[in-house]
Formats: sequence, C-alpha cells, structure tokens
Amino acid sequence: MTSRQWGLLSVLAVLWGGAFFFSKVALGELRPFTVVLVRFGVAAIALLLVVRLSGHRMPRSGRTWAGFLVLGALNNFIPFSLIAWGQVHITSGLASILNATTPLFTAVVAHAWGQERLAAHRIAGVLLGLVGVAVLIGPGALRHLGASTWGELAIVGAAISYAFAGTYGRRFRALPAVVPVAGMLTTSALMALPPALALDHPWAARPGAATVGALLGLALLSTALGFLIYFRLLSSVGATNVMLVTLLIPVTALLLGSVFLDERVTGPALAGMALIFCGLLAIDGRLLPRRLRPLRPPPPDPPAGETPASPSPRRAAGSASPSRGHSTAGSGAAAT
Repeated sequence: MTSRQWGLLSVLAVLWGGAFFFSKVALGELRPFTVVLVRFGVAAIALLLVVRLSGHRMPRSGRTWAGFLVLGALNNFIPFSLIAWGQVHITSGLASILNATTPLFTAVVAHAWGQERLAAHRIAGVLLGLVGVAVLIGPGALRHLGASTWGELAIVGAAISYAFAGTYGRRFRALPAVVPVAGMLTTSALMALPPALALDHPWAARPGAATVGALLGLALLSTALGFLIYFRLLSSVGATNVMLVTLLIPVTALLLGSVFLDERVTGPALAGMALIFCGLLAIDGRLLPRRLRPLRPPPPDPPAGETPASPSPRRAAGSASPSRGHSTAGSGAAAT
C-alpha cells in the first residue's frame, strides 16, 4: 500500500476506535438497539444528502438494493448483534483479541473467492499483528479463553461476517463510494428499526446534551465518514488490507486513553504496539525476503464507462490487440 493509503487506514482506525467512546457515552442513557438505530439512521440521512448534493443518484434496481441489504447485514447488523451479545459473556479484552482475527478470515475468504492470493508474507504479518494485539491488551485476557464458548464463538462469528462483508463489498467498486455506503446504512437502519421499537421504546427516552453529541459523533464521524473511507480503501487495496484496521483499533484506543484520560502506557503495551507495526510492515512486504512476496497483482478493472488503454502503434500495426475477443460487458456487473 502507498503512504496515503496507510494514512487513510490510520484515520479509519481513529474513527472506529472512537466509536467505542461514543457508544459508551450514549449507552449511559439509551438502550442498545436505539443507539444502533440512531447511528445508522442519522448516518444514512447524511449520506443520502451527500449523494444528492454531489450529483449522483441512488440506483433503482431491486437487485442492487438486495445487494445493499446483504452488505448491511454482513457488515453491520449481524456482527454488531453478535459482538453485543458476546461481550455479555466474555471480557472486553478477550473480545478485542478475537475480533482482531478478522484479517485472517478475510484473507481466506478473499482467496477462496479468487480476489486475492493467500501470500505467505500476508499471513505471517497478520499472525504477528494478532500476537501484538494479545500482548497489548494483556496475555491475562487469554486465560479466560474457553470460559464461555458461545460468547467466544459469537465474536469469532462477527469476525467471519466482517470477512465476508469486505469480500462481498468489492462488487460495488464501480459505483461512487458514497452510493453503496448510503444504501448499506439505509438497509441497516431498516433492520434495526423493528427490534428498537419492540424492545427499547425509544419514544420514552430523554437523552441529555452529552448523549446527543455522542450520537452525532457516532453517526457522522465513526459511521458516515468512517465507511466512506472504508469503501474507498476497499476498492483500491482489497478486503484483507482494509481489515487490518482491526489490528490498529486497540492501538488507537490505547493512545486516545493516554492522551485524553491520562492512562499510563506500560512496557507490555509498547511491546504489543511494536509487534503490531512489525506485522503491518510484513504485510506490506518489507520484512520478508523477496522470494516470499507475491507476484505483482493484475491491473484493476477499468471504472465503469471506460475502456482499457488502446495498444501501442507498433502493436496495432503488427499484431492484433490481446484484448480482442474478450467481452467488456462484465465491467458494469457491480452496479446491478
């Protein structure tokens, strides 16, 4: 990845790491499904407005909206529900470690779907980063492993759901990033509406100013802006690389705590951060020998409406273009 892409990934880690703070404040006065509903609903309204102001249009195809529904379930409703349920039964530290397995599952799913190679340096880097997360959070969290099998499986299930979401979401790369994000958040809000109305009775809530501010931060920063960056990275660096954010979120939480909450950064925490960064460098192909690095990936598909670059004059004069006979009809498949 380029320096700019690593920078965007770091910004995404800050935004999604901050979601834990915003959620904690909001949950002090509101029930969980109400927070989820407001989070997705406000973010969806904001992005639908951005779609309109930017001159884009939301698709009218039922097939496309069915895809948004699947993406909303895989990337939001299912994992959020599993994590919320799982954290009732296991510690937050263990949940963070298990959630950090997301890049591993993403690499396997992307390889199975033929999107990315299961390269040695990538797997080694993810494993090194996972060890770093365990060291940063504290190896003591692993002592609780096995205490609540169903709670642990719920967090792992959320990681697998994220893996499928990252791989599935690449089919929308021909669309402007704001369009699938707005569609996904709209369907996510609609999925959260029935349980919020049935279980939480949100009309009875009387949130204070701090809660309202936390909800706006959660919806507009962590969700709307965060998913815009997520989809931009997904289309350019692939599912496995963008899911590395789960390794950076614990680092972000640690740094935010030390800056704003005067929490002390311990030696093991620094060691864990160092292992995470070494893992990220390994994934980037800078720590392993060149012979273990994958071959140069094929060039990305041209954006919808464009055609591949024409052959050089020499090729045009002496031989047929290698692309002759290949249909370009599939370039618009992501928009259906």
